[in-house]
Amino acid sequence: MPVRGRKAARLNPEEAFAKALRRARKSRDMSQETLGFDSGYHRTYISMLERGQMNPSLRTILSIAAALHIPAAQLVGDVENLLGGSWRRES
Repeated sequence: MPVRGRKAARLNPEEAFAKALRRARKSRDMSQETLGFDSGYHRTYISMLERGQMNPSLRTILSIAAALHIPAAQLVGDVENLLGGSWRRES
């Protein structure tokens, strides 16, 4: 039964990246191991990214996007869409 009067929990950037990465990888029918090998990262790191446990660097995003054969801007754009628009750190 849905809870009334509560807002749906918003994703944080790590969770949004996790969801975008998993979608992109699965849409290419690629395993975490293959993505890790193709991007130069260990499969356990890919798993941690897909669970939102790690915050990827720009270098990581570029390497993973190249291994997925998509522009990094597309991957980041998917993250922004999942966040509901551009994201700004709260003070």
